[in-house]
Amino acid sequence: MGRRDRIILENVLITGVAAEGKALASIDGKILFVPHAIPGDVADIQVTHRKKAYMEGYILNLRTQSPDRIPPFCPHYGYCGGCKWQPLPYPLQLKYKQQQVYEQLTRIGKCQLPSIKPIIASEKRQYYRNKLEFTFSDRSWLTNEEIAIQGDTHFQKALGFHVSGSFDKVLDITHCYLQPDPSNAIRLAIKNFAEENDYTFFNLREQTGFLRTLMIRTASTGEIMVVIAFAFEDQKKREALLDNLIDRFPAITSLMYVINEKRNDSFEGLKVLPYHGTPFIIEQMESLLFTIGPKSFFQTNSDQAHRLYSIVRDFASLTGNELVYDLYTGTGTIALFLSRYAKEVIGIEYVEEAVADARENAKANQINNCHFYAGDMKEVLNRDFLDRHGTPDVMILDPPRMGIHPQVISVIIESSPSKIIYVSCNPATQARDINLLSTRYTIQSIQPIDMFPHTHHVENVVLLQKTSA
Repeated sequence: MGRRDRIILENVLITGVAAEGKALASIDGKILFVPHAIPGDVADIQVTHRKKAYMEGYILNLRTQSPDRIPPFCPHYGYCGGCKWQPLPYPLQLKYKQQQVYEQLTRIGKCQLPSIKPIIASEKRQYYRNKLEFTFSDRSWLTNEEIAIQGDTHFQKALGFHVSGSFDKVLDITHCYLQPDPSNAIRLAIKNFAEENDYTFFNLREQTGFLRTLMIRTASTGEIMVVIAFAFEDQKKREALLDNLIDRFPAITSLMYVINEKRNDSFEGLKVLPYHGTPFIIEQMESLLFTIGPKSFFQTNSDQAHRLYSIVRDFASLTGNELVYDLYTGTGTIALFLSRYAKEVIGIEYVEEAVADARENAKANQINNCHFYAGDMKEVLNRDFLDRHGTPDVMILDPPRMGIHPQVISVIIESSPSKIIYVSCNPATQARDINLLSTRYTIQSIQPIDMFPHTHHVENVVLLQKTSA
């Protein structure tokens, strides 16, 4: 859509919320998607994209605020790309997440549904994350207001989050409401030390600069992990920065670093090296202790993760005699959580480092009835695997956002567990997969849970029961 073809729609009434968190309106029978709006807003909309079935645009002028709209609590709202539902009161956030689960299961899954249980709210609506990743940039992205005041200098450095939809634009963050103290203090101390000592920040286009990324992990046990990625080795500067962190934040129990010379920020294939303390932190859930390394996957909302796993446990209703398969087991958190109630639990996961963590966590918790296997799910889970390890009585599914490969679904149906408990962070792909499973399974119970307040994301747990036919 060329600039001259763009149109402005006046006095548009926002009427609902779409699956991916954008608000929506109806214009002459065509859906219009608008970010940062909420139902009840009346606004002039600059249209940016026009397709046959829908349009996209942004608020040019908010004429009338929805009576439900509340002020965002974060000064970075609208720029950093996170927490987009801040203007929406939390009870309404829950309402639209529950609605999203219903609509996806009925529209995509074409499922006959029992009553959906009320979504489980997060008691913490700020400072609920245990992990954040920040990016260094030699050019801070500036808002129009900042440019008007100080000019577009492009010389300010940033340590923060990517601007939504831009790989090379980073917004400097003064305070983030997602992770508890001392996350903000650590980030700001690193930035200040680096600026005072003339450290170069990374340029994402030119791939130059010393400092690349920062990861901070916190645990309910009080342990803290900090991992800094450097673009190349400069031992003197690296050690000066890390030593300063140790002096200023003795609470850091794991300080690590990585030299990343790749063109992307992933740690895959790189060694993350310990500098101070342990190469891991410990998270606790009930009586279980989980070792979390720099590459480990662990649910980023620890409190809600406990509630999520408790739902899985309740749905499974294990008696102690069952063989349980936990597919996409990650670091084995669900498998270990269920282990005391089952005869045996078998976990399968693609990421080998995660499987190594799962085995270590089983050993540390003296759990002997959990066994973990690494590999591509559609290659590992086959008839031969079932013959060697036994067919499951209960199967847990917790796949990534893209859902389950149809080949894997075929093997799941062939293995014929009496119960399937499907945990998903994407109700759309969950609905698609459940539709494929519906030839042999029916939905018995549905429990949404809010893991990420002020976002459109929702976790959903579905209990499927094998039909008698």
